[in-house]
Amino acid sequence: MAQSMINFRMDKDLKKDMEQACKEMGMSMTTAFTIFATKVSREKRIPFEVAVDPFFSETNMKRLRKAISDAEAGRLTEHELIEVEDD
Repeated sequence: MAQSMINFRMDKDLKKDMEQACKEMGMSMTTAFTIFATKVSREKRIPFEVAVDPFFSETNMKRLRKAISDAEAGRLTEHELIEVEDD
């Protein structure tokens, strides 16, 4: 089987953590990525859940940017504090 070289950038700390995790599992990062690529190729899917945190949705980010802008401009609005009793 012919080999190919693949290069990509990764955060330095993430790489270090992954190298350590792979070492603890008795494999190299190359082996881990090969396992991942093999599974993706066979199953035609990412072999784990990939989800978006709704906090970072464009709608929420727009609302947060407006709130920051309003606060910086001194346009704060009052709101009621809702107290919830613990059961």
